[in-house]
Amino acid sequence: MMKQVFQFDFCGRGITVETGEIAKQADGAVIIRYGDTVTISTACASNQAKEGIDFFPLTVSFEEKLYSVGKIPGGFLRREGRPSEHATLTARMIDRPIRPLFAEGFRNEVQVVNTVLSVDQDYSPEMAAMFGASLALCISDIPFNGPIAGVKVARVNGTLIANPTVSQQEQSDIDLTVAGTKYALNMVEAGAKEVSEEDMLEALMFGHEQIKKLCEFQESVVQACGKEKREVELYSVDEQLDKEVRSGFEKAIREAVSIKEKLERYGKIDELTEQAVAMIEAKEYDSEKDKNEAIKQTREICRGIEADEVRRLIIEDKIRPDGRKIDEIRPLNSQVDLLPRVHGSALFTRGETQVLSTTTLGALNDNQIIDDLTVVESKRFMHHYNFPPYCVGETGRMGTPGRREIGHGALGERALAQVIPSLEEFPYTIRTVADVMESNGSSSQASICAGTMSLMAAGVPIKAPVAGIAMGLIMNDETGQYTVLTDIQGMEDHFGDMDFKVAGTTNGITALQMDIKTTGITREIFEEALQQAHKARLEILENMLACIPEPRKTVSQYAPKIGMMQINPDKIKDVIGPGGKMINEIIAQCDDVKIDIDDDGKVVIYHMNQETIDKAKDMIYGIVREAKVGDVYAAKVVRIEKFGAFVNLFGNTDGLLHVSKISHNRVEKVEDVLSVGDIIDVKVMEIDNKGRINVSAKALLPKLKKEDAAQ
Repeated sequence: MMKQVFQFDFCGRGITVETGEIAKQADGAVIIRYGDTVTISTACASNQAKEGIDFFPLTVSFEEKLYSVGKIPGGFLRREGRPSEHATLTARMIDRPIRPLFAEGFRNEVQVVNTVLSVDQDYSPEMAAMFGASLALCISDIPFNGPIAGVKVARVNGTLIANPTVSQQEQSDIDLTVAGTKYALNMVEAGAKEVSEEDMLEALMFGHEQIKKLCEFQESVVQACGKEKREVELYSVDEQLDKEVRSGFEKAIREAVSIKEKLERYGKIDELTEQAVAMIEAKEYDSEKDKNEAIKQTREICRGIEADEVRRLIIEDKIRPDGRKIDEIRPLNSQVDLLPRVHGSALFTRGETQVLSTTTLGALNDNQIIDDLTVVESKRFMHHYNFPPYCVGETGRMGTPGRREIGHGALGERALAQVIPSLEEFPYTIRTVADVMESNGSSSQASICAGTMSLMAAGVPIKAPVAGIAMGLIMNDETGQYTVLTDIQGMEDHFGDMDFKVAGTTNGITALQMDIKTTGITREIFEEALQQAHKARLEILENMLACIPEPRKTVSQYAPKIGMMQINPDKIKDVIGPGGKMINEIIAQCDDVKIDIDDDGKVVIYHMNQETIDKAKDMIYGIVREAKVGDVYAAKVVRIEKFGAFVNLFGNTDGLLHVSKISHNRVEKVEDVLSVGDIIDVKVMEIDNKGRINVSAKALLPKLKKEDAAQ
């Protein structure tokens, strides 16, 4: 294939697609040039279905090359290592809109690799990679029902902007990423500064209009150079086996779905499934392989019956597995101060989902250093999410967070970051940790609720409390019937068509995340889900605020206290001293106090003991304090010379008391009236251009009468 180039004007900025020259052995490969941002996306698929799996093995990666922003990687090896959090989140964001567009039963392994080669921060490499991933699949021979595209949306002074520049994003009250086909949206990721449901809906629809343009451009590229799609064999269960299992167990499994308690319901379904497996296992087979395949398909058929019944009950009868109404929230419970020594703690329970959140306050130099392609260099607020296997009654790997934990943590962080006080209001580094204790639906939103309460318990003056809720959707594509669900549990999430998470305050939305298992949803469904979520959010906030109505006025006795002062930036070097000698001396004398000094001269001091902070402030003040003409000091005599005495005013600052300035009477010898160690009141009379200070004691003494002076 010869090199082909395609160009498109998108919102006044050009996109160039190149294919046929680089990575020609991949099934599909495109280079995307968007401003000075350059990405390459490749797609490859195995020729045969992967045996023994019951899922679609799709892998999407976002490879950050730090040379693309002119950086050399940190660390000992000085090369890219494990993906950054940003790379992981971007890979998930590309995966989510692509995954639903492969055929049901497709089991060939597919790998989509997006590599960032050059970055212009005003031209989003994330959106360029998503565009390239879709196009690489579309022009390949891999069966894919795309194209899809994504855009970032900002709102500056009421105007919606597609793929904003860095400066525009900084001024925006909406940080929205949407993706989908030209027919509907199927992925949403958003943060917002308490934006109303109506305004967010308009931003979503604006984003979709831009997506349509990008999809149409992709279609023109595919028409010009796309390969014919390969024939693949889609996985399906054996028809005779399906009839046999259903005839024996369908009725009982459907009845078990309506058991309200989670573990009892799952236990009964598992029991019936094992009975079905035992029946099929007892039959004769030509080989062990055929027998194992029949057993695997039996389990799959039982899950299918369960899914059909869940969906039928909700769409047709408006009955949920646990008997709730479609807009009903499970029982709520909010608690604070469970852990005596942490800076703030809270436990939030919603039905069978439970999250323990802790807040830790630290010095500003405890912030997280960011080493990725973005313009963000550090974070002072972190929200971390942990999902141990015991929270769902299972065994499993414990260790570093996976993609799911990173994604849920980022969503919670985005929701809470909108209400975190500014550095000037609250000069702490803040970390919240959400440990999921029990899970049956939307633990990420429970982590936001628990996080809000633990922040308030820690005395963080948040702007407003935030609550989150997960909405679901069960939809019949043939009839168009659908039901929007409030507070979905695990079964409804697993068998449903939408997972739509909404977090916010009483005033508006702070975060959104949506994933769709079907091809997409309409404006009407969005509108209904947002309004239903608003109602639920207010109900949850009411429960939380009954537990802790406002942030504590003071931080925990175990949290570091703060002292702040402003010094002349020219004096920073004096406070630090040669090789850090002076500041290390202050730290040593003040019980390992923590000291942060900004370039503008702002000094923040942290310690558990306020007296220690005050001592450190006095020592720093003594170093940076400057004498002024007219100031009066009780000075200590430190050296005597023929022409006068040197007196210490404060710290390391001395002044010269000339012999003629000691008294109104003539002084022949300084040592006749002063000794080293004496304390004498002096007034600053002059500071010359070299910083030398001349003081006078005489200026503070009452003037002599003429007869006294004559004597």
